[in-house]
Amino acid sequence: MKTCTSISGGRTSAYLAANYPTDYNVFALVRTDDPACKFPDEKLRQAVEDRIQKPFLGTLEDDLIINTIFDLEQHIGREISWVSGLTYDQLINKYSGYLPNKVKRYCTSHMKIEPMFYWWAEHIGEPIQMQIGFRSNEGRRAKTMQQKLNANGLLEFKATFQKHKDGRNKWEVVEWQRPTFPLIENGIFKDDIEAYWNKQPVRFAPFNNCVGCFHRNPIFLRKMAEAHPNKMEWFAQQEELDRKGQWRSDVTYRDIIKSQLQIELSFDDFSDCDSGYCGL
Repeated sequence: MKTCTSISGGRTSAYLAANYPTDYNVFALVRTDDPACKFPDEKLRQAVEDRIQKPFLGTLEDDLIINTIFDLEQHIGREISWVSGLTYDQLINKYSGYLPNKVKRYCTSHMKIEPMFYWWAEHIGEPIQMQIGFRSNEGRRAKTMQQKLNANGLLEFKATFQKHKDGRNKWEVVEWQRPTFPLIENGIFKDDIEAYWNKQPVRFAPFNNCVGCFHRNPIFLRKMAEAHPNKMEWFAQQEELDRKGQWRSDVTYRDIIKSQLQIELSFDDFSDCDSGYCGL
């Protein structure tokens, strides 16, 4: 069985790629069509377009994640395959304007898992062993993923490759990966990962995943609004367009942006629990 590492752009999955080599490495890029979020480095932007073979205007993650993936590829000396599905703007329109939320989190499945699956279908096409960057204290996340395995110990994906004669998609359920968790198996914690990257020339954002991820707490999102005002503005505007629902049920993103922090905070004051995650 061939092996692959799912790379998110954070230190943990990067540590996995650097210390547990696999046959393939794959990174899913979240894109936006918003000119206000345009990636500033034209040369690097073109390099990304060459990798994904799609237009790349900007990302709704920290821009530094682009540097991370190029740096990491140099560090590990192996190719990282870039994939990308619909832009976030296109995805919301596909769902008739319904915004994803904690109950209906379709953003992860369509912008992360789906493009990885179709990349796998094109380049590999047989079940693989996928390394997931869960640390030793994240056994609950691993157990949740393992509960989704079928009788053959594999994760399945509902996919379409053909159409019926009437034009409707022909769907099928495909077995495609067996997740493994080397960091849990080897007792690797956050401190071990931080110590490793402190000595390496790879740049990382303070936190990865989308800047305005609705899993993040409002105080953390308010800090993100200071660091990435253009991207948080995109999230606020989505609620103010002809959309259905909100990102969060307790507060609007405009109210988060307008709120005042009672004390001065830095990103060092937050933990992974504050920052949210895509569930990968």
